[in-house]
Amino acid sequence: MKVLIIEDEQIAADKLTNLIHQYDPKIEILEQFDTVEDTVDWLKQNEAPDLLFLDIHLADGSSFEIFDQFEVNCPVIFTTAYDQYAIQAFKIKSVDYLLKPVKFEDLEAALKKYKEIFESTPTESFSADMQKLAQLIQNQQKEYKSRFLIKVGNIIKTISVNDIAYFQFEDRATLLVTKDNHRYPVNNTLDELEELINPNQFTRANRQFIISIDAIQKIHPYFKGRLKIDLTPKQNVDLVISAEKSKGFKEWLDQ
Repeated sequence: MKVLIIEDEQIAADKLTNLIHQYDPKIEILEQFDTVEDTVDWLKQNEAPDLLFLDIHLADGSSFEIFDQFEVNCPVIFTTAYDQYAIQAFKIKSVDYLLKPVKFEDLEAALKKYKEIFESTPTESFSADMQKLAQLIQNQQKEYKSRFLIKVGNIIKTISVNDIAYFQFEDRATLLVTKDNHRYPVNNTLDELEELINPNQFTRANRQFIISIDAIQKIHPYFKGRLKIDLTPKQNVDLVISAEKSKGFKEWLDQ
């Protein structure tokens, strides 16, 4: 079996690769990509894989854009942080899903389902189904987290999302940074947090940051169409938004 992994967090991609090889070391990972653009380019130039593992949020947009740009003719298994209610939308034809953080037993069940349905049956285009799926997800009413439970030493406290300036991935850990500049580790990845918090209030700036609209102090034009952001409280590394994401970021600011 030949598979393609589309995932914008390297740790999550590596974990998925390890779980796949734990299930069957003979499975070939053709490539790993983290953008819509690279995925579409590869699909246009290569024979379709047997199976596509697909994260929903990629570095340059939604993975559903892939199906708008290319007629995908292989089964898809999503890796997603959507909750169990939103997941019902994924039960369309051949589509299966793995809820993050991915567990081996869930991967095993999904791959067994794939073998039962597809190894002896020709595949067809799933692009139309993906477009229906995208619409279902967009139309779903979703409740977002209003607070996070944080452990500080032996003390447990809650932090309102209104007090959060940004989330930062640093030294293989995700940190919650408050508006009064306290930093707390959280157990979620940035991908998972994207599904838990209100996208009107927070946005994924790049692979390292999810930022609140209230935390933005200054926005500077940067090289080659990129943007450089100053946050409050001040971040400890440069925050640069790619040229590909700059347009979407400006649209988010202007909504």
